[in-house]
Amino acid sequence: MEAHKIILKPLLTEKAVAAGQDTNTYAFEVAPTANKIEISKAIENVFKVKVLKVRTARRKGGRRRYGYKWMEEPAVKRAYVTLAEGDRIDLL
Repeated sequence: MEAHKIILKPLLTEKAVAAGQDTNTYAFEVAPTANKIEISKAIENVFKVKVLKVRTARRKGGRRRYGYKWMEEPAVKRAYVTLAEGDRIDLL
């Protein structure tokens, strides 16, 4: 797969940005079929950094309530990428 089809978007939540500053870990939403090796290579190619570790997490989709409505949410896969010392990704 192409790198831009693997990395869908960065996650810019308050917790993810704090982790990026403290532990040099960045969060991305990735393709559901991508594995850790593909994610690592895609991050290294796109941002020109050295990846030390990749952790992934899946959130199951399904029906969720928002007030009085029921909404369908898609399944999401996130990747938490730890970079080598001295490497940074400027997302803002």
